[in-house]
This record gives sequence, C-alpha cells and structure tokens, in this order.
Amino acid sequence: MAQDGSAQIETVDWYFDFISPFAYLAFHALDRLPQGIEVRFQPVLFAGLLKHWGQKGPAEIPPKREWTFRWLHWLASRQGIPFQPPPRHPFVPLPYLRLCLAADNRREAVAAIFDALWTRGEDAEDARTVSTLADALAVDEARLQAPSVKQALHDSTNAAIARGVFGVPTLFADDELFWGVDAMPFALERIQARHHPHGE
Repeated sequence: MAQDGSAQIETVDWYFDFISPFAYLAFHALDRLPQGIEVRFQPVLFAGLLKHWGQKGPAEIPPKREWTFRWLHWLASRQGIPFQPPPRHPFVPLPYLRLCLAADNRREAVAAIFDALWTRGEDAEDARTVSTLADALAVDEARLQAPSVKQALHDSTNAAIARGVFGVPTLFADDELFWGVDAMPFALERIQARHHPHGE
C-alpha cells in the first residue's frame, strides 16, 4: 500500500493514435516506467475524440501545424529519438489502428507501426505500407475490414471518451489522467512515487 492508503500501481492505460507524432515521442518515454508495470495499449481514433469534444487537431490550423512540426523536430533531436514524418500528414490512420487491434495491441505491433510511420517516414497513404506491416506482424490483412475489429476501435474510442480522454497521447494511472508528451515527466514522477511509495 502507498502512504495515502492506495495500492501500488501495477498497470497503466495508454491511449494513442498513430496519426499523432506526439504519441510517437511519448511511446519512447514509456520505457522509463518502473520495472514491473504493465502498459495496456489502447488505440483510439483521434478524430473521434476531436469530434466529441468540439476541437480541431493541430494539423487543421496551418500556422499551428507549421509550428508543431518545427517544435517536434527540435524535441526529437533533444531527446535522441529519430524523427522522420511520413510525406503526407495528416493521413487516415484507420488501417493502422485496426492492424494494432488485430495484433492484440501487442507492444511489438505498436512499435512496428510507429517505426514505419515516424522513424522511417513511410507513406501512410500507400497500401503497401499496411500490407508490409500486416505480413511482419503475421496478421491477415483481410481482418482489418472485419466487423469485429472495426467495432473494437469504435468501442475503444467511446470508452476513452467516457473516461474523459480528450486528446492523444493520454496516460491513465488509476484514475489520474496525464495528457501529452510534455506531461510524461509529471506522469513518471507520480507513478514512481505510487509504485515505490517508500523509495525502495
């Protein structure tokens, strides 16, 4: 038990969309979580969050989009993370979200998709990018059109909204919400304190 009477944190939920370069950078920060904590990867449709909350994405406002990518290149360089955006952004992320779900949201699937789109800068709108990833992850590409997979993404997005998720990336530790890549140090500090309440 932690000093405030609550249990140690053993799992966290991480909500993300592959369309988000902020999620790509935050994914790398998850490696700094205390050992033994399980990350439950929760792919959601960012556009669905924006629609629900009545917001626009950064890429929908031209000056904000220009600033965002300038800052992202600087931030990735500062953190030593390779950063090569896909040639077209924004793109339709549905095939990649469905692929992740079809691969049971495994960490290696999340990593492979992020690497293809944001480390190697592959064209997200090229069907060959999806096909190559599906082959690498041993997922039948036809499953991406399965009603069950489409419904799973719909349900995941709605569940995130019900929990108060308004953007990506968002990390939940118990009922504490941490939004954005710049909130990761805050999240890690809070989780560390809860996971090791006596500093062990």
